[in-house]
Amino acid sequence: MNRKQILASLNEQLSLNENSKILVVGLGDTGYSVAKFLHNLGLSFAVTDSRKKPPFIDGFLQNFPDTPVFTGGFNQTAFDVATHLIVSPGISLEEVLIQKTILSGTKLISDIDIFSCSTNKPIIAITGSNGKSTVTTMLGNMGNSANKKTAIGGNLGTPALDLLNENTELYVLELSSFQLERTSKLNATAATVLNISADHIDRHGDITTYSKEKQRIFSGNGIMVLNKDDSIVKAMKIKGRKSMTFSISTKTGFHLETLQGEEWLMNSKQPLIRKAELPMEGLHNVANALAALALGTAVNLDVQSMCEALRGFKGLDHRMQKIANVKGVTWINDSKATNIGACIAALQGYQNKVILIAGGDTKGANIQELIPFIYKKTKHVILLGKDAELIDKAINHRVPSSRAKNIQEAVQIAARLAKRGESVLLSPACASLDQYKNYQERGEKFAAAVMELAA
Repeated sequence: MNRKQILASLNEQLSLNENSKILVVGLGDTGYSVAKFLHNLGLSFAVTDSRKKPPFIDGFLQNFPDTPVFTGGFNQTAFDVATHLIVSPGISLEEVLIQKTILSGTKLISDIDIFSCSTNKPIIAITGSNGKSTVTTMLGNMGNSANKKTAIGGNLGTPALDLLNENTELYVLELSSFQLERTSKLNATAATVLNISADHIDRHGDITTYSKEKQRIFSGNGIMVLNKDDSIVKAMKIKGRKSMTFSISTKTGFHLETLQGEEWLMNSKQPLIRKAELPMEGLHNVANALAALALGTAVNLDVQSMCEALRGFKGLDHRMQKIANVKGVTWINDSKATNIGACIAALQGYQNKVILIAGGDTKGANIQELIPFIYKKTKHVILLGKDAELIDKAINHRVPSSRAKNIQEAVQIAARLAKRGESVLLSPACASLDQYKNYQERGEKFAAAVMELAA
């Protein structure tokens, strides 16, 4: 779509035009991408951020010197005159001033709404508690392998609006519950909720509200790709809508099946790729591959190209990433497991018991859901971070546990405990922000400590 077509689409679908008074709330990655996009279209806007020095303020002041910007608190006047609010995902919609402004009739839109109205190319939209970055990246590789110029982003890496390019033939968006709760115009060609487990309960209040926000990914009339093994997701099916399913426990849709003594990923009765050809560990990654194959099929990607991409996909950094084998002990970095469901999925992938390093900020999740898997799959748990005591109490001495003040100490304790042939798994089941900048920093410090052992 050219500039004129985009402006017409935004006016028709979002009532965004030269008379609009747009307030961008938050100047992080998303807010800055929105600012650039609106500026390039010639639409006027203002920006407000509660922080005194938000991350992109210097570049913003240099590139948009004539645009009003209010930092160090939300500006009441800017909210009062706004016709449209674009609130960054990191900011809760429960903020008093935001709630008051929405209730007064100001239109809440998102960067994903603007993105959806600004392209007529196919969009694959992916959400879920776990696996969404993996599936998004798999699909990016599949699209490019099939010689379709494919762009990936959203919650992963590049903000959605920065992806827009006339040469792109397929967009793959990872979307969080925070992005979806403020989005109403998404109409993806194919969309999935991979799974639902307790996450971000501190923001959403309960799992019912959280899953309803996730379900918004199915707005529009595109193909629904549903996880048949997840009762909450399975119940999201909309009567009359075209849907596909994936499963590792049933023999329908995209599934796992044994043929002549070998396990295959299947589409109905069609064998696609042998499970042994997937370079990634764990049954949850088989489910991710099945979901990616279903979504790729929904947008008519070539089957052989998709399977070729899977054969070359070794997973993401900080997601079941093998760091080293030191004296016969395998060290796995799953720092991206920032919620209970991700840790459960990691533990279920092991046949033998592991030494688990866990802890951080549980974000209000019910830790009891994790405990049966700790009993079944771990020989020792090393705990760190804000909620270490909470997890330790829940374990209730049924499995030996230790405390560590940081990742480096946790690695040292694990090295003393681990025997040849065993695995040490960092899969925290918690956010990292109580001790680290993000899960990447936590994973990097883990990897560095392991490599010190190797040295």
